[in-house]
Amino acid sequence: MQISIDSLQKILEKAIHSSYAEARYQHRVRNEIIVGNGEVEEAKSTRIEGLGFRVLVDGAWGFSSTNTTVPKAMIDTLNDAVRMAKISATAQKNKSRLVETKLSNGVFKPQINGPLEDHSLEEKMSLVTKTELNSREYFDTVKAASCSYREIIDKKIIVTSDGAAVEIFNSKPEFRITAIAARNGDRVSATETAGVTGGWEDLFEKRSVEEMSRKAAETAKKILDARHPKGERSRVILDSGMVGLIAHEAVGHTVEADFVLSGSIMKDKIGEKVASNLVTLVDSGHSDIVRGAAGTILVDDEGVPAGKTVVINKGILESYLHNRETAAEFDVEPTGNARAFEYSDEPLIRMRNTYIEPGDYELDEMIHETNHGYLLKGPRSGQADANGEFMFGAQEAYLIEKGEVSELLKGVTVSGRALDVLQTVDALGKEFSYDIGAGYCGKKQLAKVDGGGPYLRCESLIGGMQ
Repeated sequence: MQISIDSLQKILEKAIHSSYAEARYQHRVRNEIIVGNGEVEEAKSTRIEGLGFRVLVDGAWGFSSTNTTVPKAMIDTLNDAVRMAKISATAQKNKSRLVETKLSNGVFKPQINGPLEDHSLEEKMSLVTKTELNSREYFDTVKAASCSYREIIDKKIIVTSDGAAVEIFNSKPEFRITAIAARNGDRVSATETAGVTGGWEDLFEKRSVEEMSRKAAETAKKILDARHPKGERSRVILDSGMVGLIAHEAVGHTVEADFVLSGSIMKDKIGEKVASNLVTLVDSGHSDIVRGAAGTILVDDEGVPAGKTVVINKGILESYLHNRETAAEFDVEPTGNARAFEYSDEPLIRMRNTYIEPGDYELDEMIHETNHGYLLKGPRSGQADANGEFMFGAQEAYLIEKGEVSELLKGVTVSGRALDVLQTVDALGKEFSYDIGAGYCGKKQLAKVDGGGPYLRCESLIGGMQ
């Protein structure tokens, strides 16, 4: 059966006894190519198609999904969701409700330069294979490499019983190259990535494949000869990737309203000063400031417009991130943060593009004013918790002495409590970019997100790891 807005609206009419019903159709193509050390490790193309139905009955949710578009199967799946809600309602004490709000109608598409469908899988395989080989040939010390290309091409139709009716198209490619340098048993790696919402040309607009490949190899070669840092509390200058990681992991999760209700560090702090006056932190469904951020969505999975939410405004906590249910709980408007990765997933409160707005400093000025500190570039893996405590690795860490950048260090970590660190921000750069778009957020289900900001100067703990 051909799925359309009209056909889903007719099916939802059968959701009797429900105060709210929602249908989400999705057709997705996922392509993935991974090459390591000259060998193809993964070459996979996956197509999924199906529907998820969610209903609210007597203040309780029911959800069911199906991978078939046969009308009877869809109606049976909707009825399963209703039955699940009725069962839950008998035991649920705290009744769920949804805030009334403006809902979206129409067709929504991001700007795309160079549709991914116009480039064959053979072309993409050739690019990955050549890039991986080139990364190993730049320097003798680069002994291994891995290169990957992934893309998600989506079509969604979302209909709700209270008025949302949208058709959404999306395109999210990503590219990653890792070079590994080794000498006398010592191994280090460096990774360069790109991830956007857009097309083939958008993916490589900021940097070419050759630039990323050479940068990964050069950085790995340099890190191999670097020494480890000493641990200390110090002034640090973070690049856009490090800022984006902290904005997402150490702050963003703590303001997701479901986490707030569970007792995150941001609970009951609306209107309080939580950061330096210089800090304005935003989560937006749009690619604000620069185009093509990987977390861009124009409409969320409840049919709510995915606009711009100022979370921290000049140091003051101004808003949490909401779906329609938590918005009703807090008596506010929803922020368009309800997201489901696939049709078989229920929408959860998730971030989109989370960033700190730029300031008026040049990077050279920030460095010149720093008598002793560190310049940190390239976020590596780490962790953060509901209290905003974080520790992240930096791919490149340069010592700053007497206002000048000196030696490169390796194995450097930055850590602290996000609210304490943000209070120490005393300079923000003019230059802005998103820089974590090749990754995913993993809160119960995957979500494509992005984060970034300007160069940011603050105080934090510097440590080292082997």
